[in-house]
Amino acid sequence: MFVNTFWALMPAVVAIALALITKEVYSSLFIGILLGGVLYSGFSFTGTMEHVFVDGMIAQLSDPWNVGILIFLVVLGSMVMLMNRAGGSAAFGRWAVAHVRTKTGAQIATIVLGVLIFIDDYFNCLTVGSVMRPLTDKHRISREKLAYLIDATAAPVCIIAPISSWAAAVTGFVDGANGLTLFVRAIPYNFYAILTIVMMLALTWMKFDYGPMRRTEAVQQQDGGRERETPASSLTGAEDQPHPPVSGSGKVIHLVLPIVTLIVCCVIGMIYTGGFFDGVGFIDAFSNSDASVGLVYGSVIALLITILFYLLTKVLRFNECMNAIPEGFKSMVPAILILTFAWTLKSMTDALGAKEYVAGIVSNIADDQALMSLLPAIVFLIGTFLAFATGTSWGTFGILIPIVVNVFGADLNNELMIIAISACMAGAVCGDHCSPISDTTIMASAGAQCEHIRHVSTQLPYALTAAAVSFIVYILAGFIRNWYICLPLGIVLMVLTMAAAKNYSKRQK
Repeated sequence: MFVNTFWALMPAVVAIALALITKEVYSSLFIGILLGGVLYSGFSFTGTMEHVFVDGMIAQLSDPWNVGILIFLVVLGSMVMLMNRAGGSAAFGRWAVAHVRTKTGAQIATIVLGVLIFIDDYFNCLTVGSVMRPLTDKHRISREKLAYLIDATAAPVCIIAPISSWAAAVTGFVDGANGLTLFVRAIPYNFYAILTIVMMLALTWMKFDYGPMRRTEAVQQQDGGRERETPASSLTGAEDQPHPPVSGSGKVIHLVLPIVTLIVCCVIGMIYTGGFFDGVGFIDAFSNSDASVGLVYGSVIALLITILFYLLTKVLRFNECMNAIPEGFKSMVPAILILTFAWTLKSMTDALGAKEYVAGIVSNIADDQALMSLLPAIVFLIGTFLAFATGTSWGTFGILIPIVVNVFGADLNNELMIIAISACMAGAVCGDHCSPISDTTIMASAGAQCEHIRHVSTQLPYALTAAAVSFIVYILAGFIRNWYICLPLGIVLMVLTMAAAKNYSKRQK
């Protein structure tokens, strides 16, 4: 009765609506999960309980990919705590304040680091957050703004980087064509990702904000953060416990070396899972990599090297290193809980046939020749809504990309197919940015130590602005079919939109 219909999306829609209304994400997600179980079981109590906890939560926590991500989170949390205890973060903060003297410079530094870490969005969110928090705090940049900068340089950068876990995922969903070639050709048509970066740079250089972010930044500048949101770690009670003092002998190298080690080890771990050391080429190894396992390998090795480095340089004793590990685990508990609920909610919508329902809609549109030139714009909207409702970019790729490829017969000479596939990816990232149940959005909140629902509410107007401009450009691209024309038009339109937003913001003061 409810399977393969619009009702399949209702659990996610209800959960998101409640989260935005109540500003409380845990109960909202759980209510959405229960609704999914009720609809699937046909209002049976025992059927609902079994579906929610056995088919849903337990199954998700038994999934190897999900377990790998959770282990990576715990290890990264432990590394961040170690870097803090060793005094590396404090030393970097002092160095950064001496060398980066303006708020604009701090934001640009955050953006640059986010762009450089293009391997994986989870890795990007947590690494950029841990490195840049001391600098952005010193310049009174709100945690909400930091979370936006992290989120806007995570998925958007990964989705236009040929060597990334996202590129590997996209190529894996393409049958009957060279997936990597298709991915590279789609990059200049990925308007949402590119225009999000343009928008972020424009906001930084023009020195303004609008919507809820403007109010948050104003409070931060006026009172130096007395109104700052509760950090993620305090939600676990970790902040209520006395911590050992930070090492006074920590230097910048005690932050930089662990981060560099983490990057190198994670890259090696990912290409190892793709068979690089068995003779597979570097690009193919990335395409075939298991990002979840690779990140676990890399992060664990980096953690061991970091502990050894701190012991040899005598900034921490062995027992201090061991005590920091469970504290790092505690700091990640909120992110782990939200991720678990988000994954379970996705399993509810999957069981109700959300994929099949959306696939039917796209197929019907593709069969109408009159709508073919509008297909990229329509696919962008559908991808945005699907990713918003399910909280998953990769799941959206998996649904929409095979449909588009089948519609065009995997013809790489068909420019409209390239544009439509890029619209799939752009819509997935857009919906991912807007959704409070998105794992990347959750990671950005954790990386910035920002209250999750406040990150979502302050980022949403920015994401919707980039989405509106991207939608207009996709309409043009469906008819023009040339990125040399469409991409510059999109960039100009985005800059003009930001200029108009700045003028409007000034009039509101």
